[in-house]
Amino acid sequence: MTSPTTLKNALEVEIDKLLGCIHCGLCLPVCPTYVQLGNENDSPRGRLYLMRATTEGRLDPASDSFARHIDLCLGCRACETACPAGVRYGFLLEAAREEITAHAPKGRTGLQQRMLGRALRHIFPHPTRLRLVFAVLRFLRRSSIVKLAQREGLVRGISQQAELALSLLLSTQTSRWVRTSVEVQASAPSPASSEIPPVTVFTGCVMEGLFKHTNEATSRVLVANGSRLEPLETQVCCGALHAHSGDLETSRDLAKRNIDAFDQAEADSTIIVNAAGCGAMLKEYGELLKHDPAYSERARAFSARVRDVSEYLAANGIRRGAELKTTVTYDAPCHLYHAQRVTTAPQQVLSAIPGLEYIPLDGMQDCCGGAGIYNLTEPEMSESLLADKIGKVKETGAEFLVTANPGCQMQLGAGVRRFAADCQVAHIVELLDESYRRAGFYEGG
Repeated sequence: MTSPTTLKNALEVEIDKLLGCIHCGLCLPVCPTYVQLGNENDSPRGRLYLMRATTEGRLDPASDSFARHIDLCLGCRACETACPAGVRYGFLLEAAREEITAHAPKGRTGLQQRMLGRALRHIFPHPTRLRLVFAVLRFLRRSSIVKLAQREGLVRGISQQAELALSLLLSTQTSRWVRTSVEVQASAPSPASSEIPPVTVFTGCVMEGLFKHTNEATSRVLVANGSRLEPLETQVCCGALHAHSGDLETSRDLAKRNIDAFDQAEADSTIIVNAAGCGAMLKEYGELLKHDPAYSERARAFSARVRDVSEYLAANGIRRGAELKTTVTYDAPCHLYHAQRVTTAPQQVLSAIPGLEYIPLDGMQDCCGGAGIYNLTEPEMSESLLADKIGKVKETGAEFLVTANPGCQMQLGAGVRRFAADCQVAHIVELLDESYRRAGFYEGG
Protein backbone atom coordinates (compact mmCIF):
# COMPACT_ATOMS: atom_id res chain seq x y z
CA MET A 1 0.00 0.00 0.00
CA THR A 2 1.43 3.37 -0.99
CA SER A 3 1.88 6.13 1.51
CA PRO A 4 -0.67 8.99 1.42
CA THR A 5 2.24 11.40 1.29
CA THR A 6 3.46 10.29 -2.13
CA LEU A 7 3.19 12.67 -5.05
CA LYS A 8 0.49 10.50 -6.67
CA ASN A 9 -1.82 10.73 -3.68
CA ALA A 10 -1.08 14.43 -3.19
CA LEU A 11 -2.11 15.06 -6.79
CA GLU A 12 -5.27 12.99 -6.33
CA VAL A 13 -6.26 15.18 -3.39
CA GLU A 14 -5.92 18.24 -5.63
CA ILE A 15 -7.42 16.64 -8.75
CA ASP A 16 -10.63 18.72 -8.77
CA LYS A 17 -8.64 21.93 -8.67
CA LEU A 18 -6.12 20.68 -11.23
CA LEU A 19 -8.94 19.74 -13.59
CA GLY A 20 -10.37 23.20 -13.01
CA CYS A 21 -7.17 24.78 -14.30
CA ILE A 22 -8.01 26.71 -17.47
CA HIS A 23 -4.36 27.27 -18.41
CA CYS A 24 -4.98 31.00 -18.11
CA GLY A 25 -1.30 31.70 -17.50
CA LEU A 26 -1.88 34.05 -14.55
CA CYS A 27 0.79 32.12 -12.67
CA LEU A 28 3.45 32.84 -15.31
CA PRO A 29 4.21 36.54 -14.67
CA VAL A 30 4.39 36.00 -10.88
CA CYS A 31 6.74 33.00 -11.07
CA PRO A 32 10.33 34.21 -10.47
CA THR A 33 12.00 31.38 -12.38
CA TYR A 34 9.70 31.63 -15.39
CA VAL A 35 10.22 35.40 -15.55
CA GLN A 36 13.98 34.89 -15.44
CA LEU A 37 14.22 31.91 -17.82
CA GLY A 38 11.08 31.98 -19.98
CA ASN A 39 10.95 28.17 -19.86
CA GLU A 40 7.48 26.64 -19.47
CA ASN A 41 9.03 23.72 -17.55
CA ASP A 42 10.15 26.27 -14.95
CA SER A 43 6.66 27.68 -14.48
CA PRO A 44 4.04 26.45 -11.97
CA ARG A 45 1.79 24.88 -14.60
CA GLY A 46 4.81 23.37 -16.34
CA ARG A 47 6.01 21.78 -13.12
CA LEU A 48 2.51 20.48 -12.40
CA TYR A 49 2.50 18.85 -15.83
CA LEU A 50 5.85 17.20 -15.03
CA MET A 51 4.52 15.97 -11.67
CA ARG A 52 1.51 14.37 -13.32
CA ALA A 53 3.75 12.83 -15.98
CA THR A 54 5.81 11.06 -13.29
CA THR A 55 2.74 9.64 -11.55
CA GLU A 56 1.31 8.43 -14.89
CA GLY A 57 4.53 6.68 -15.83
CA ARG A 58 5.40 9.03 -18.68
CA LEU A 59 8.43 10.50 -16.90
CA ASP A 60 10.95 8.85 -14.60
CA PRO A 61 10.91 10.55 -11.16
CA ALA A 62 14.60 9.65 -10.87
CA SER A 63 15.48 11.60 -14.03
CA ASP A 64 17.84 14.55 -13.78
CA SER A 65 15.53 16.74 -15.86
CA PHE A 66 12.57 16.29 -13.47
CA ALA A 67 14.74 16.94 -10.43
CA ARG A 68 16.31 20.00 -12.03
CA HIS A 69 13.03 21.76 -12.83
CA ILE A 70 11.62 20.97 -9.38
CA ASP A 71 14.84 21.98 -7.57
CA LEU A 72 14.89 25.32 -9.36
CA CYS A 73 11.52 26.30 -7.87
CA LEU A 74 11.82 28.72 -4.95
CA GLY A 75 8.59 27.54 -3.35
CA CYS A 76 7.51 31.18 -2.96
CA ARG A 77 3.87 30.21 -3.64
CA ALA A 78 3.10 33.41 -5.51
CA CYS A 79 1.33 31.13 -7.99
CA GLU A 80 -1.18 30.20 -5.27
CA THR A 81 -2.14 33.84 -4.83
CA ALA A 82 -2.58 34.24 -8.58
CA CYS A 83 -4.36 30.93 -9.30
CA PRO A 84 -8.14 31.34 -9.84
CA ALA A 85 -8.61 27.56 -9.46
CA GLY A 86 -7.04 27.56 -5.97
CA VAL A 87 -4.41 24.89 -6.63
CA ARG A 88 -2.32 24.39 -3.48
CA TYR A 89 0.99 24.25 -5.27
CA GLY A 90 3.13 24.32 -2.11
CA PHE A 91 1.89 20.92 -0.89
CA LEU A 92 2.47 19.40 -4.32
CA LEU A 93 5.98 20.82 -4.52
CA GLU A 94 6.94 19.28 -1.19
CA ALA A 95 5.47 15.92 -2.24
CA ALA A 96 7.42 16.11 -5.53
CA ARG A 97 10.64 16.74 -3.64
CA GLU A 98 9.91 13.82 -1.34
CA GLU A 99 9.42 11.68 -4.46
CA ILE A 100 12.74 12.87 -5.90
CA THR A 101 14.53 12.11 -2.63
CA ALA A 102 13.04 8.61 -2.55
CA HIS A 103 14.13 7.82 -6.13
CA ALA A 104 17.43 9.72 -6.26
CA PRO A 105 20.37 7.54 -7.35
CA LYS A 106 23.13 7.36 -4.77
CA GLY A 107 25.80 9.99 -5.36
CA ARG A 108 23.73 12.22 -7.67
CA THR A 109 23.63 15.15 -5.28
CA GLY A 110 26.72 17.27 -4.75
CA LEU A 111 28.82 17.44 -1.60
CA GLN A 112 27.27 20.71 -0.45
CA GLN A 113 23.71 19.42 -0.79
CA ARG A 114 24.59 16.22 1.06
CA MET A 115 26.13 18.26 3.88
CA LEU A 116 23.04 20.49 4.10
CA GLY A 117 20.83 17.41 4.12
CA ARG A 118 22.82 15.84 6.96
CA ALA A 119 22.65 19.08 8.93
CA LEU A 120 18.87 19.19 8.56
CA ARG A 121 18.49 15.55 9.63
CA HIS A 122 21.13 15.26 12.33
CA ILE A 123 21.45 18.77 13.84
CA PHE A 124 18.20 20.75 13.53
CA PRO A 125 15.96 18.12 15.22
CA HIS A 126 18.30 17.99 18.24
CA PRO A 127 18.19 21.16 20.41
CA THR A 128 21.47 20.50 22.21
CA ARG A 129 23.43 20.03 18.98
CA LEU A 130 21.69 23.01 17.43
CA ARG A 131 22.54 25.29 20.35
CA LEU A 132 26.20 24.29 20.05
CA VAL A 133 26.25 25.05 16.31
CA PHE A 134 24.62 28.44 16.78
CA ALA A 135 27.02 29.27 19.62
CA VAL A 136 29.90 28.68 17.20
CA LEU A 137 28.19 30.79 14.54
CA ARG A 138 27.66 33.65 17.00
CA PHE A 139 31.34 33.48 17.93
CA LEU A 140 32.30 33.66 14.25
CA ARG A 141 29.91 36.56 13.75
CA ARG A 142 31.75 38.56 16.41
CA SER A 143 35.21 37.60 15.16
CA SER A 144 37.26 40.43 13.64
CA ILE A 145 39.10 37.88 11.50
CA VAL A 146 35.84 36.71 9.94
CA LYS A 147 34.76 40.29 9.27
CA LEU A 148 38.14 41.01 7.67
CA ALA A 149 37.83 37.88 5.52
CA GLN A 150 34.44 39.01 4.29
CA ARG A 151 35.53 42.60 3.69
CA GLU A 152 38.65 41.61 1.76
CA GLY A 153 36.99 38.76 -0.12
CA LEU A 154 39.45 36.21 1.27
CA VAL A 155 36.98 33.30 0.95
CA ARG A 156 36.05 34.13 -2.63
CA GLY A 157 38.55 31.63 -3.94
CA ILE A 158 36.98 28.77 -1.97
CA SER A 159 33.52 28.89 -3.52
CA GLN A 160 30.68 31.23 -4.28
CA GLN A 161 28.60 29.47 -1.63
CA ALA A 162 31.28 29.96 1.05
CA GLU A 163 31.41 33.68 0.35
CA LEU A 164 27.64 33.91 0.42
CA ALA A 165 27.35 31.90 3.64
CA LEU A 166 29.78 34.28 5.34
CA SER A 167 27.84 37.29 4.11
CA LEU A 168 24.58 35.78 5.33
CA LEU A 169 26.06 35.12 8.77
CA LEU A 170 27.28 38.70 9.14
CA SER A 171 23.82 39.91 8.10
CA THR A 172 22.40 38.56 11.39
CA GLN A 173 24.05 41.37 13.35
CA THR A 174 21.76 43.83 15.08
CA SER A 175 20.94 47.27 13.72
CA ARG A 176 21.88 50.38 15.64
CA TRP A 177 18.43 50.66 17.23
CA VAL A 178 18.04 47.13 18.50
CA ARG A 179 18.03 46.66 22.27
CA THR A 180 19.56 43.32 23.25
CA SER A 181 19.61 43.68 27.03
CA VAL A 182 17.32 41.16 28.72
CA GLU A 183 17.12 43.56 31.66
CA VAL A 184 14.77 45.79 29.70
CA GLN A 185 11.26 44.68 30.64
CA ALA A 186 7.91 45.78 29.26
CA SER A 187 5.21 47.18 31.50
CA ALA A 188 1.77 46.29 30.22
CA PRO A 189 -1.10 48.79 30.27
CA SER A 190 -4.05 47.98 32.51
CA PRO A 191 -6.24 45.51 30.64
CA ALA A 192 -9.85 46.37 29.93
CA SER A 193 -10.94 43.19 31.73
CA SER A 194 -9.50 41.04 34.48
CA GLU A 195 -8.48 38.35 32.00
CA ILE A 196 -5.17 39.00 30.25
CA PRO A 197 -4.87 36.94 27.06
CA PRO A 198 -2.05 34.40 27.30
CA VAL A 199 0.44 34.12 24.44
CA THR A 200 3.39 31.82 23.83
CA VAL A 201 6.13 32.94 21.46
CA PHE A 202 7.38 30.28 19.08
CA THR A 203 11.09 30.96 19.41
CA GLY A 204 12.22 28.84 16.46
CA CYS A 205 15.73 27.59 15.77
CA VAL A 206 17.35 30.25 13.54
CA MET A 207 15.45 33.03 15.31
CA GLU A 208 16.59 31.94 18.77
CA GLY A 209 20.08 31.01 17.60
CA LEU A 210 20.95 34.10 15.54
CA PHE A 211 18.10 36.60 16.10
CA LYS A 212 17.45 36.23 19.82
CA HIS A 213 17.21 40.03 20.04
CA THR A 214 14.14 39.86 17.78
CA ASN A 215 12.51 37.23 19.99
CA GLU A 216 13.14 39.44 23.02
CA ALA A 217 11.71 42.46 21.20
CA THR A 218 8.66 40.42 20.25
CA SER A 219 8.04 39.43 23.87
CA ARG A 220 8.37 43.03 25.08
CA VAL A 221 6.02 44.33 22.40
CA LEU A 222 3.39 41.72 23.24
CA VAL A 223 3.50 42.53 26.96
CA ALA A 224 3.34 46.25 26.21
CA ASN A 225 0.17 45.53 24.25
CA GLY A 226 -1.51 43.80 27.18
CA SER A 227 -0.66 40.14 26.66
CA ARG A 228 0.57 37.67 29.25
CA LEU A 229 3.62 35.67 28.22
CA GLU A 230 3.79 31.92 28.73
CA PRO A 231 7.37 30.80 27.97
CA LEU A 232 7.81 27.24 26.71
CA GLU A 233 11.25 25.67 26.78
CA THR A 234 10.47 22.31 25.20
CA GLN A 235 9.55 23.50 21.69
CA VAL A 236 11.74 22.45 18.74
CA CYS A 237 12.45 23.40 15.12
CA CYS A 238 9.20 23.82 13.13
CA GLY A 239 10.33 21.50 10.30
CA ALA A 240 9.84 23.98 7.45
CA LEU A 241 13.32 23.56 5.97
CA HIS A 242 12.88 19.80 6.03
CA ALA A 243 9.52 19.95 4.28
CA HIS A 244 10.85 22.31 1.61
CA SER A 245 13.73 19.93 0.89
CA GLY A 246 11.49 16.85 0.63
CA ASP A 247 12.23 15.33 4.04
CA LEU A 248 8.60 15.18 5.13
CA GLU A 249 9.30 12.33 7.56
CA THR A 250 11.51 14.53 9.75
CA SER A 251 9.08 17.42 9.33
CA ARG A 252 6.23 15.29 10.67
CA ASP A 253 8.33 14.13 13.60
CA LEU A 254 9.14 17.72 14.55
CA ALA A 255 5.49 18.71 14.18
CA LYS A 256 4.44 16.00 16.63
CA ARG A 257 7.08 17.07 19.11
CA ASN A 258 5.87 20.68 18.95
CA ILE A 259 2.24 19.67 19.34
CA ASP A 260 3.15 17.62 22.42
CA ALA A 261 5.20 20.52 23.80
CA PHE A 262 2.51 23.15 23.31
CA ASP A 263 -0.07 20.94 24.99
CA GLN A 264 1.72 22.02 28.18
CA ALA A 265 0.63 25.64 27.60
CA GLU A 266 -2.84 26.93 28.34
CA ALA A 267 -5.35 25.62 25.83
CA ASP A 268 -6.51 29.11 24.90
CA SER A 269 -3.03 30.64 24.53
CA THR A 270 -2.20 32.06 21.13
CA ILE A 271 1.01 30.83 19.53
CA ILE A 272 2.85 33.91 18.24
CA VAL A 273 5.37 33.61 15.43
CA ASN A 274 7.76 36.28 14.15
CA ALA A 275 9.28 34.16 11.35
CA ALA A 276 7.09 33.88 8.25
CA GLY A 277 8.45 30.50 7.18
CA CYS A 278 7.84 29.01 10.62
CA GLY A 279 4.37 30.54 10.77
CA ALA A 280 3.33 29.03 7.45
CA MET A 281 4.61 25.63 8.54
CA LEU A 282 2.89 25.74 11.94
CA LYS A 283 -0.40 26.79 10.35
CA GLU A 284 -0.15 23.79 8.02
CA TYR A 285 0.49 21.11 10.66
CA GLY A 286 -3.15 20.11 10.21
CA GLU A 287 -2.47 19.30 6.57
CA LEU A 288 0.90 17.70 7.29
CA LEU A 289 -0.55 15.26 9.83
CA LYS A 290 -4.07 14.83 8.48
CA HIS A 291 -3.53 11.08 7.88
CA ASP A 292 -2.12 10.45 11.36
CA PRO A 293 -5.00 9.17 13.55
CA ALA A 294 -3.20 10.09 16.77
CA TYR A 295 -2.38 13.65 15.74
CA SER A 296 -4.75 14.83 13.00
CA GLU A 297 -7.28 16.52 15.31
CA ARG A 298 -4.60 17.85 17.63
CA ALA A 299 -2.66 19.22 14.66
CA ARG A 300 -5.70 21.11 13.38
CA ALA A 301 -6.33 22.55 16.85
CA PHE A 302 -2.68 23.55 17.13
CA SER A 303 -2.65 25.31 13.75
CA ALA A 304 -5.80 27.25 14.61
CA ARG A 305 -3.92 28.88 17.51
CA VAL A 306 -1.02 30.21 15.40
CA ARG A 307 -0.76 33.90 14.49
CA ASP A 308 2.01 36.00 13.03
CA VAL A 309 2.96 38.75 15.47
CA SER A 310 1.86 41.50 13.06
CA GLU A 311 -1.41 39.66 12.40
CA TYR A 312 -2.07 39.35 16.14
CA LEU A 313 -1.26 42.97 16.91
CA ALA A 314 -3.34 44.31 14.02
CA ALA A 315 -6.36 42.23 15.07
CA ASN A 316 -6.19 43.28 18.73
CA GLY A 317 -5.19 46.92 18.37
CA ILE A 318 -1.64 48.25 18.43
CA ARG A 319 -0.50 50.59 21.17
CA ARG A 320 1.10 53.70 19.69
CA GLY A 321 4.64 54.47 20.72
CA ALA A 322 7.00 57.42 20.56
CA GLU A 323 8.10 59.21 17.43
CA LEU A 324 10.77 57.74 15.16
CA LYS A 325 11.91 60.22 12.54
CA THR A 326 13.07 57.96 9.75
CA THR A 327 11.99 56.51 6.43
CA VAL A 328 11.16 52.84 6.00
CA THR A 329 10.18 50.42 3.27
CA TYR A 330 8.85 46.90 3.71
CA ASP A 331 9.62 43.70 1.82
CA ALA A 332 6.96 41.03 2.35
CA PRO A 333 8.23 37.49 3.03
CA CYS A 334 6.66 35.06 0.55
CA HIS A 335 5.43 32.75 3.30
CA LEU A 336 3.70 35.62 5.08
CA TYR A 337 2.13 37.22 2.00
CA HIS A 338 1.38 34.22 -0.22
CA ALA A 339 1.23 31.24 2.17
CA GLN A 340 -0.39 32.86 5.22
CA ARG A 341 -2.14 35.63 3.24
CA VAL A 342 -1.14 38.23 5.84
CA THR A 343 -0.87 41.18 3.48
CA THR A 344 -1.67 44.43 5.30
CA ALA A 345 -0.97 43.76 9.01
CA PRO A 346 2.76 44.66 8.78
CA GLN A 347 1.89 48.09 7.38
CA GLN A 348 -0.57 48.54 10.26
CA VAL A 349 2.28 47.85 12.68
CA LEU A 350 4.38 50.53 11.01
CA SER A 351 1.47 52.98 11.15
CA ALA A 352 1.50 52.71 14.96
CA ILE A 353 4.90 54.45 15.01
CA PRO A 354 4.50 58.25 14.93
CA GLY A 355 6.86 60.17 12.67
CA LEU A 356 7.70 57.15 10.54
CA GLU A 357 7.52 57.77 6.81
CA TYR A 358 6.52 54.59 4.99
CA ILE A 359 7.64 54.31 1.36
CA PRO A 360 6.00 51.45 -0.59
CA LEU A 361 8.41 49.05 -2.29
CA ASP A 362 7.67 48.14 -5.90
CA GLY A 363 7.22 44.36 -6.03
CA MET A 364 7.30 43.98 -2.23
CA GLN A 365 5.51 40.62 -2.59
CA ASP A 366 8.13 39.23 -5.01
CA CYS A 367 10.67 36.72 -3.71
CA CYS A 368 14.08 38.10 -2.70
CA GLY A 369 15.80 34.82 -3.60
CA GLY A 370 16.43 33.62 -0.04
CA ALA A 371 13.82 30.86 0.05
CA GLY A 372 15.21 28.82 2.96
CA ILE A 373 18.56 27.47 1.75
CA TYR A 374 17.86 28.22 -1.93
CA ASN A 375 20.49 30.97 -1.90
CA LEU A 376 23.09 28.30 -1.09
CA THR A 377 21.85 25.61 -3.46
CA GLU A 378 20.99 27.90 -6.41
CA PRO A 379 23.28 30.94 -5.96
CA GLU A 380 23.06 32.25 -9.54
CA MET A 381 19.26 32.45 -9.67
CA SER A 382 19.15 33.71 -6.09
CA GLU A 383 21.59 36.55 -6.79
CA SER A 384 19.71 37.59 -9.92
CA LEU A 385 16.49 37.95 -7.95
CA LEU A 386 18.30 39.71 -5.11
CA ALA A 387 19.91 42.23 -7.45
CA ASP A 388 16.49 43.19 -8.80
CA LYS A 389 15.07 43.49 -5.27
CA ILE A 390 17.88 45.69 -3.94
CA GLY A 391 17.69 47.87 -7.05
CA LYS A 392 14.06 48.63 -6.19
CA VAL A 393 14.98 49.20 -2.54
CA LYS A 394 17.51 51.81 -3.62
CA GLU A 395 14.81 53.60 -5.60
CA THR A 396 12.82 54.18 -2.40
CA GLY A 397 15.71 55.98 -0.69
CA ALA A 398 14.50 54.53 2.64
CA GLU A 399 16.82 54.45 5.64
CA PHE A 400 15.35 51.15 6.86
CA LEU A 401 14.36 48.03 4.97
CA VAL A 402 12.17 45.87 7.22
CA THR A 403 10.89 42.36 6.75
CA ALA A 404 9.47 39.56 8.91
CA ASN A 405 11.50 36.40 8.34
CA PRO A 406 15.08 35.49 9.31
CA GLY A 407 15.99 33.99 5.93
CA CYS A 408 14.74 37.10 4.13
CA GLN A 409 16.52 39.32 6.64
CA MET A 410 19.84 37.56 6.02
CA GLN A 411 19.36 37.55 2.25
CA LEU A 412 18.43 41.24 2.15
CA GLY A 413 21.26 42.11 4.54
CA ALA A 414 23.71 40.34 2.27
CA GLY A 415 22.18 42.16 -0.71
CA VAL A 416 22.53 45.55 0.93
CA ARG A 417 26.26 44.86 1.35
CA ARG A 418 26.71 43.25 -2.04
CA PHE A 419 24.98 46.02 -4.01
CA ALA A 420 25.92 48.98 -1.77
CA ALA A 421 22.44 50.08 -0.70
CA ASP A 422 22.47 52.86 1.91
CA CYS A 423 19.98 51.40 4.38
CA GLN A 424 19.73 49.14 7.41
CA VAL A 425 17.84 45.85 7.45
CA ALA A 426 15.72 44.96 10.47
CA HIS A 427 12.73 42.95 11.58
CA ILE A 428 9.55 45.02 11.62
CA VAL A 429 9.02 44.32 15.34
CA GLU A 430 12.38 45.89 16.18
CA LEU A 431 11.21 49.32 15.05
CA LEU A 432 8.03 49.09 17.13
CA ASP A 433 10.14 47.91 20.06
CA GLU A 434 12.39 50.96 19.77
CA SER A 435 9.37 53.24 19.55
CA TYR A 436 8.05 51.72 22.78
CA ARG A 437 11.40 52.10 24.50
CA ARG A 438 11.47 55.80 23.66
CA ALA A 439 7.90 56.12 24.90
CA GLY A 440 8.98 54.84 28.31
CA PHE A 441 6.97 51.62 28.18
CA TYR A 442 9.95 49.59 29.38
CA GLU A 443 11.53 49.41 32.79
CA GLY A 444 15.32 49.68 32.71
CA GLY A 445 15.29 51.08 29.15
